[in-house]
Amino acid sequence: MNRKLIEKANYLLSKENGTVFKDPGGKINIALVYPNIYSIGMSSLGFKGIYGMLNTIEEVVCERDFLPDANDIEEYERTGTELFALESKRALSDFDIIAFSVSFENDYPNILKMLKISKIPGRSSERGASHPLVIMGGVCAFYNPEPLAEFFDICFIGEAEDMLLEFLDVCRNSETREKIFKNALKIEGIYIPAFYSVEYDRDGRILGRKAINNAPEIIRKRTFRDISGSSLKSTITTTETEFSDMYLLEAMRGCIWSCRFCVAGRIYKPARKKDFNVLRNEIRDALSKTKRVGLIGPSLSDYPHIEEVLLIDDVDFSITSLRASRKSGQIVQLLKGHKSVSIAPEAGTERLRAVINKKITDTDIFETAEIILESGIETLRLYFMIGLPTETKEDIEGIINLVKKIRENSRRGFITLSASTFVPKPFTPFQWHPMESMKEVKERLKMIKKGLAKEKGVKIFHDITKYAYMQGVFSLGDRRVSKIIEEIAFENSMPKKHGISGESWEFYIFRKKDPTEILPWDFIDIGETKENLWMEYQKALGTV
Repeated sequence: MNRKLIEKANYLLSKENGTVFKDPGGKINIALVYPNIYSIGMSSLGFKGIYGMLNTIEEVVCERDFLPDANDIEEYERTGTELFALESKRALSDFDIIAFSVSFENDYPNILKMLKISKIPGRSSERGASHPLVIMGGVCAFYNPEPLAEFFDICFIGEAEDMLLEFLDVCRNSETREKIFKNALKIEGIYIPAFYSVEYDRDGRILGRKAINNAPEIIRKRTFRDISGSSLKSTITTTETEFSDMYLLEAMRGCIWSCRFCVAGRIYKPARKKDFNVLRNEIRDALSKTKRVGLIGPSLSDYPHIEEVLLIDDVDFSITSLRASRKSGQIVQLLKGHKSVSIAPEAGTERLRAVINKKITDTDIFETAEIILESGIETLRLYFMIGLPTETKEDIEGIINLVKKIRENSRRGFITLSASTFVPKPFTPFQWHPMESMKEVKERLKMIKKGLAKEKGVKIFHDITKYAYMQGVFSLGDRRVSKIIEEIAFENSMPKKHGISGESWEFYIFRKKDPTEILPWDFIDIGETKENLWMEYQKALGTV
């Protein structure tokens, strides 16, 4: 083992509170892996929650690993060291199961990098009985695991609380890898990619899918009905993350608003709210570790007991974001002294917000922003998307004018404008819509920068546009995208060609799709019909 890498791991462990150490003997050994660096992975409630949940099971030992930073990757490669788990320093290849928790599409190449350093074949077809099972969960598995289908033995489609426990029962009672696969098919939400083949036409579109080994034609997304009974909690606090020494707790799962661009609002249906008494008790438990508590939910303004929660004494609360509304203004009064609060107008005009079904007005935004800034909050963060369907230059001017008006209404504090490139997502009404060209997106970003250049106390940040297009390919792609992921993982650049009917990777993101086309994720049932989504798309475009 490499001393430098061991010392780095021990340093991270020394900063943690709540780490679990268990004797691995006679247990199912699971390496829970986040395909990004430690500080990002340990900011994920889902990742930490699964770690804690698995370690409450007597017959299971769960340890963690993360993508090494660039310098450490060089050290692994230079010394031939295999990736090892943080807690025991055992090589990942010695575990029974390697479970990747995947939350962001642009982390896909990191999965292959980590398997390569672990000396484990990246493609499932190249792995045998001597290798660990490589499984995938996390939000990316919910809506389109197909770009990763060649790499994973098993994917968990949906929320894992019950599904994972049922899978572990299968593992305990199945003598061979083949029997695990066979018995796992009985679990709702389990998807075994190798049990399916896909046929394409001469233009590269999907002709059909065929299931073998009695695998179901349709995989129904698994939903955990009562989040008040969920065991997902932070478990570990550490200073080595963006949320330093913060205990994360879920207040809501799912969103009531159904914005047309938002995949989370679709796949986490129905929206569920945690019982106030349960949340209050979880906060009290958290106080034994830290006074910093982060509340997680897509729109905490909609949690019915949010004001009662924020009135709990001796807690330094942090919240993800607020919806621009009168209630949010009231909530802000309970967050005085905090450095920043976020709201997401998404678009610069009421016309375009109607297109994306973002039900807030300019007045909502102005009033909420003014209350935030006048309450003494240091920074107001505003989130917008560029390249939305039907967006025009007038909508970009709307962003500029919106920010200018907010600045005019209050000169206190700072305004940070964050602009991301719109990426169509599966199971949203915009899944058929092409992305805007990179050239046009860059022009619109320049307009915003120029238009706000003289505004005092206003900062502008935006994503790197090429990464947004990479995200689009991974979001909307099929199994053939595995080749693109491999090229990016090992050549560190987006390939220009990948041999799909002579088309470039642009085939997936710049082509308007037909409503009758078979989409890569059509085999997943999330509880909403394709016909309803198409009708919503037509409403957005104004054709209905």
